Amino acid sequence: MAKTKTVFYCAECGNETLKWQGQCPACGAWNTIAEHEAIPVSKSAARGGVRTVVKRSAKLSGIDVSGNEIRTTTGLAEFDRVLGGGAVTGSLILVGGEPGIGKSTLLLQLCGNLQDTTILYVTGEESERQLKLRADRLKVSSDNLFVFAETNLSDVIAEVSAINPDALIIDSIQTLYNDALDSAPGSVGQVKDCTMSLMRLAKSDGITVYIVGHVNKEGSIAGPKVLEHMVDCVLYFEGERTAGYRLLRSAKNRFGSTNEIGVFEMTGEGLVDVPNPSELLLSGRPLNAPGTCVTCLMEGSRPLLAEIQALVSPTNSGNPRRNSNGFDYNRAALLLAVLEKRGGLRLSSGDVFINVIGGLTADEPAVDLAVVLALASCFLDVPAGDKLVAIGEVGLTGELRSVSNLEQRLNEAKRLGFTVAVVPKRGLSKVPTPSGLRLIEAANIRDALTAVLGRKGQNSDLA
Repeated sequence: MAKTKTVFYCAECGNETLKWQGQCPACGAWNTIAEHEAIPVSKSAARGGVRTVVKRSAKLSGIDVSGNEIRTTTGLAEFDRVLGGGAVTGSLILVGGEPGIGKSTLLLQLCGNLQDTTILYVTGEESERQLKLRADRLKVSSDNLFVFAETNLSDVIAEVSAINPDALIIDSIQTLYNDALDSAPGSVGQVKDCTMSLMRLAKSDGITVYIVGHVNKEGSIAGPKVLEHMVDCVLYFEGERTAGYRLLRSAKNRFGSTNEIGVFEMTGEGLVDVPNPSELLLSGRPLNAPGTCVTCLMEGSRPLLAEIQALVSPTNSGNPRRNSNGFDYNRAALLLAVLEKRGGLRLSSGDVFINVIGGLTADEPAVDLAVVLALASCFLDVPAGDKLVAIGEVGLTGELRSVSNLEQRLNEAKRLGFTVAVVPKRGLSKVPTPSGLRLIEAANIRDALTAVLGRKGQNSDLA
């Protein structure tokens, strides 16, 4: 009996090799290569045979781009913001996230908002009855919404041809399989082949396709990395399942910015847009409490105020703990060293904890000054001020460097009632000051600590 030919795929990048290796030669990942049966190839293709050309190439100068892409609003303002103004017709959108975070809820609410759009919802994880019960709970009802509980790709494509929908939802891509392949659903070959078929369907028929993708334990989309390269948009739905707020981030968007985020609140009736996330994230903030400071992040074109909390606790351990939640650990260690060397505060003998409230990830340098002030405020046991916002990057010599979009950040702080802003002295002359907002210009962290916290615990500049 002839032995079945097998090949080896990398689960991270989809690279194909003829033998197993511990490390993928393409992406460098370890222990990601798995064995799969080879997909049969026709003899003419294997020999490089010539086939009849149906479509010819076109000159770039002759391609008509006079009409803009057609976008369809989803009825969820935050979803439209992340997509760049709505979903482009014929695009392939991948939505990933942790189990139970609300991916299916988000797409089902989208179906309820698009009353005049024919939608086919293909569910491979729930029965039609289960989906109906969830739709009733979310108060989703539409005569143009069709539900199809199927995992066979051929049957799904046949149903699409019969209904001719405007939008197609696949929940999820890991449950879909092509019966022409012998590998199991969710394998590298199945995910690649099914996604390629859906991409051809979207581009040829002008159908907007939404794909739900599972994530692995590292938090990235499960399956081959080539999946993210094939689609037009990659969206991550994030947040703590026990918390009431969700963040929708764009990791890739061929039709818009990749820096925008959408904020939703999970309620008993589904997801609700949060048009003013700054006010939401600052609600419940303690007043006159040491160890807290407010800063302003830029998420795409949206300024977002966030609260940084720090705790410095004495310890008898020879190896003090360092813990950071929502802020880069290595960056936190750098700021602690700068604060001790340039600021004169001995933090090496205590446990240090840093937390960004609201589940945000503060990954831009403009947060540095707020982290430094929160640490110093807790160490000196002096409040930084309830109406103060700190914006600036901290260098290794303790200097404060200017940040981008400072005018937008200051306007957002003024809009929410803040009256004092600590900003870098460099580059401030080009930024207009909003009326009613007093600026404290600091050249280094010593100037900022003296102005905000004062000497010997006296908050002199903010009195």
